[in-house]
Amino acid sequence: MRLGIPLERTAHERRVAAVPASVKAFTGWGWDVRVESGAGDAAGFTDAAFAEAGATIVADAAAAHDADLVLRVDRPTFDEIALVPEGAILAGFLDPFVATDVIQALADRNITALAVEAVPRTTLAQAMDALSSQANVAGYAAVMLSAAESPKFPSMLVTAAGTIPPARALVLGVGVAGLQAIATFRRLGAIVHAYDIRPETKEQVESLGAKFVEAPTQEMDEGGYAKEVDEETAAKQQEVLAEFVAKADLVVTTAQIPGRPAPRLINADVVASMHPGSVIVDMAASSGGNVEGSLPGEAVDVNGVTILGPIDLPSRVATDASRMYARNLQELVGRWRTDDGIAVDLNDEVAGPATITSGGEIINPRTRSAMGLEAVSYT
Repeated sequence: MRLGIPLERTAHERRVAAVPASVKAFTGWGWDVRVESGAGDAAGFTDAAFAEAGATIVADAAAAHDADLVLRVDRPTFDEIALVPEGAILAGFLDPFVATDVIQALADRNITALAVEAVPRTTLAQAMDALSSQANVAGYAAVMLSAAESPKFPSMLVTAAGTIPPARALVLGVGVAGLQAIATFRRLGAIVHAYDIRPETKEQVESLGAKFVEAPTQEMDEGGYAKEVDEETAAKQQEVLAEFVAKADLVVTTAQIPGRPAPRLINADVVASMHPGSVIVDMAASSGGNVEGSLPGEAVDVNGVTILGPIDLPSRVATDASRMYARNLQELVGRWRTDDGIAVDLNDEVAGPATITSGGEIINPRTRSAMGLEAVSYT
């Protein structure tokens, strides 16, 4: 069984899909692991460390993709897809409900594609849930970014020169990233308020020592995600949130709806009400933005208020993000492991739903729907 780990070439991507610990596990299974030279450098994992774990270091992308199984972070380019042998397996963040041209190219080459973002968010799949593990990292990184950009201390300081009050932080959206943001702000000593449209998140917010903003709430959809709200609810929501945003020194927004533009939570007039020196980190900037005026990958100054729209938060903590992601992949592909390598099992309740292409066909219902194709079953 040949396993390939290529160097990620997407701009700002510093993570790697395997680390020495996971390579050691793979070689312990009897697999031949090939790591492209330099693949782990940006995350702090050297070629020597991979070699010591049992990997063979290969010179280029062609050699790394020439495998029975390829593990990646970001989706491959068309040139990289052409390097993967027909009939091989490829796993990574493939954006399968949007990047349908890439998915079609994988199917055309008869590559079995595992999209980690399609792993079911169930108790059984927790160790394989890369979407959650990387959202955890992103929530932490967003808070550290806001604190680094702020002209204020996050925590209260009592000094001979006087007492400095703690910063006021606001987290909008209490999913995995939001909960980590709350916990990190609390560890830094800030006063934290948080809000989510889902009423059950109130208990989670308060369990972390933050205060829940009493704005309108509604129940989740069947998939466990927040639903898009109507105009009246959105208006009431923004009215209540405006007061808390105006008083905040640090704001992190995380609210996103799968398959739809991110909900607008902070309008331009509310940004204008904030005091100079305030910092907003809009984690949803790349999907439309929770904050009016945010731009993906850029910093925007609005009368002294800084709006950041980072698109590379997990990569800013590349070492530990890679450790977590590599373990997710190890557990995921391990679901299909046999004595001889891997046997694709579309009936597997975790890896099955995450399989987007198989046998030269696109089999994932959501991807097929996005492409205007008729639905098919996984089996």
